[in-house]
Amino acid sequence: MVIFFSVLILISSISIIVTVLFQESKSEGLGAAYGGSSERFFGRSGARTFEAMLGKITTVSAIIFMISAIVLAAIQ
Repeated sequence: MVIFFSVLILISSISIIVTVLFQESKSEGLGAAYGGSSERFFGRSGARTFEAMLGKITTVSAIIFMISAIVLAAIQ
């Protein structure tokens, strides 16, 4: 049982790291200072669904991580 929850923590933590790295920044950073915006050039219709999917995967992975960490602490 301990091995199962340890593997679950490992998989969910890797999933959180990967999905957070794929997500776009919410702030424009230096792009706003120069007036450049990739949103106007590339469009946002496909990107919004991809960003929403990444957000959901991150949320589910974080919930699985927290629950399995609590259960693993309770088992040990």
